[in-house]
Order: sequence, then structure tokens, then C-alpha cells
Amino acid sequence: MKARIALSSSITSLKLDKEIFLNSTNSISNFENDLEVYFNNKRKVVALNSGTSAIHLALILAGVEEDDLVICQSFTFVASVNPILYLGATPVFIDSEKDTWNMCPLVLEEAIKDLLLNGKKPKAIIVVHLYGTPAKMDEILAISLKYDIKLVEDAAEALGATYKGQKCGTFGDFGIISFNENKIISTSGGGALVCKTKKEKNKAIFLATQARDEAPYYQHSVLGYNYRMSNVLASIGSVQMNFLSKNLILRREMHFFYKDLFKNAHGIEIYEMLPNKNKSNHWLNCIVINVKVTGFTKEDIRVRLEKANIESRLLWKPMHLQPIFKEYPYYGAIVSETFFNTGLCLPSGSNLSIRDKVRISEVLSSFLK
Repeated sequence: MKARIALSSSITSLKLDKEIFLNSTNSISNFENDLEVYFNNKRKVVALNSGTSAIHLALILAGVEEDDLVICQSFTFVASVNPILYLGATPVFIDSEKDTWNMCPLVLEEAIKDLLLNGKKPKAIIVVHLYGTPAKMDEILAISLKYDIKLVEDAAEALGATYKGQKCGTFGDFGIISFNENKIISTSGGGALVCKTKKEKNKAIFLATQARDEAPYYQHSVLGYNYRMSNVLASIGSVQMNFLSKNLILRREMHFFYKDLFKNAHGIEIYEMLPNKNKSNHWLNCIVINVKVTGFTKEDIRVRLEKANIESRLLWKPMHLQPIFKEYPYYGAIVSETFFNTGLCLPSGSNLSIRDKVRISEVLSSFLK
């Protein structure tokens, strides 16, 4: 049996030597400083144990409370939505647009207008940069400002991506980064909250460390959480930052690898950005299949790859189609649903070797013939 080719990993560059463990004191603040430098010192960063924790704290800092409405992109991973329920708030799902696959600005404003007509102003908007591709931030940010609604920018999949030269994660009132083991860089597990001010950072740290009051004994006046990243993982994060530029190049090389592989495959379209100033990090490379043209489905390709011990995955199932969220409001048509029904994520890891690429190419080329 040939070794399994994973969907996405940066694990080969995860340097776990004794220096990381011996020099882990104050590593959280060092890692946060590394990230703040990466963001050109225009944002403050809080290192946490997951991107989900970061979303949860972002919503708290945005003032979201029980029974509030939070608008969220439907085409995303469930972690974008779960923190809304943690707070007892109500998610309102928005369909995608076809250019970027992300939240449709037109549907977003339509939803806000409708909710306002019914006397319900949303407290926050969660926009996602799906698979590392920036959403239409000019339009979405303008809507957020127009209606005075806090914007949470879920860039968990988009570290290294840029929109008109500005780094993803720095557009909203709060930004979210993930360092899960399958992301562009990894601390094995972890995430970060990106804030605008030192005051917001300090409050996030307070909440993430069990909300202990300043007192000579353990006193707690508000609900806190155990959300802080460990020093050891933060040490790994600082090392991983050295690999970010290289990993971005490798992920983009994988994108061009697939563009070349599918260039003559009628009925298969590779997910890529329109020609503009924006840059995806190509965290995952995806394709959509027009079965009327190809005669085969995404599942046919997935099964063929699986038989060759090559991992692929269906696109995110939209949140408004998930059983747990089926009763919540949804605005839009069937754009995200169509992508889910026709799309597939392909192996895109930074650690894929030439031999891995040859194997992927042979299996897919043979299937297409």
C-alpha cells in the first residue's frame, strides 16, 4: 500500500527540537509580537488555543448577547457559527456569490434591510475568506459601516492572503486566524484573535485566562474561559512564521499544478480568483464538475482518488443545510448549495513531494481518459 497523500498539511516544517521547550518562557508574547509585526504593527494579536475560541471572544467583544442576531456566511466550516450559539444568539445565514464563493454583498444588504423592517438590527456580521480566497471586502466593509454593525473577519483559512495589498484578517473590527495542523502554518493546534486596540487585546486576554480580577486572591466577577495558547505551542508558532512565505509559494505552485493538469478537461473548472490585485493563499485547491459535460460526478473522482490512497474532500456543506441549523433564517438562492453538490477539494499541502504530484497526476489523468 502506497503512503497516503493527505489533503492539506504543513507538518514537515514543524520543527520540534529541545530549544523550543527550553526557551518557551514568554513565548506567547513573542509569538504575538511576531504576528503583530507581520500585520505591520497595525493590529494587536492575542494567541489562543483555537480559531473557534477567537470567534467566541470576538463576538463577546462585539457586544453579542443572548437573543441577538448575528449574520454569518453559510458556505463555511461549522466553527464559524457555533460560537453564535454559545452566546445564545441567533445565526442568520447568507448565500455566496459566484466570483469568490464568499458572502454575497447584495444578499447581505438585502437581509439587513429586511431584518431592520422587522425591528431586528443584527449585532455582528461574520464574513469568511473561504479556502484562502478573499471575500469582496470593499462592499462588505461598506455595508458594515453603513448600518453600524460590527464586522468579524474569519480569516482562519486565509493567513497570507491579501485584498488590494492589505492582509486578510485586518479589515474587520476583529480578525480570526487558525494554526490548526492543516493550515498554512501550524502550531499543531491554536488560533489568534486580531484586534484594533490594546484595550481590546487586554480584555480578550482577561477573558481567555478565566477572567481573574486584580486581587490578592482568586476573585471572579464575570464569566471567563480557558482559551489561552500554551507557551510551547507559541514557541512552535514563532518558528513556523519563518516558513510562511515559503509555504505560500508552495501552495500557489500546487494551484498552477492543477491548472495545468485540468487545462484540457472540459466540464471541470478550478476554483481561482478573477484577475485583480487580490491574492489567495490557495490553502486548498478546489474544482467544480459539470456532470452534463463530463459524464461523471465529484464522487466518482473522490472514490477513484481514495482507491489510490489519496485524500480528497467534498466542499463545505452550507450551514443552512445542516440539521442543527435548519430552523434559522437564510437569505439567498442556491449558489453555495450548487458548489457543495458539484465541488471537490484536492490535496494541496505544502509538504507534497514531486513523487506525490506525479502520483496525483497519474491517477487523475488516467481517470479523465
